[in-house]
Amino acid sequence: MCMGIPMQITAIDGLVARCEAKGVERAATLLLLGPETVAVGDYVVVHLGHVIERIDAARAAEAWALYDEMLAAQDLDARTAGDGQSA
Repeated sequence: MCMGIPMQITAIDGLVARCEAKGVERAATLLLLGPETVAVGDYVVVHLGHVIERIDAARAAEAWALYDEMLAAQDLDARTAGDGQSA
């Protein structure tokens, strides 16, 4: 499964945006965004190294809340499997 990751733009250099989420920084191209403009501080969805959509801060927070739930469930499953117990 491929997922877009909500990130915040911290810098722009031409068609490359420096983006950050949860302390992780990545460079992402702005080529797929089309004519829409973005600025430092905007939230975007990054998919396979490409900015594909600009979103608002509330939508980014909502997506991260869901991702955090999935990661917590995955972590619980891994710990439970390591104990030899079923969930």
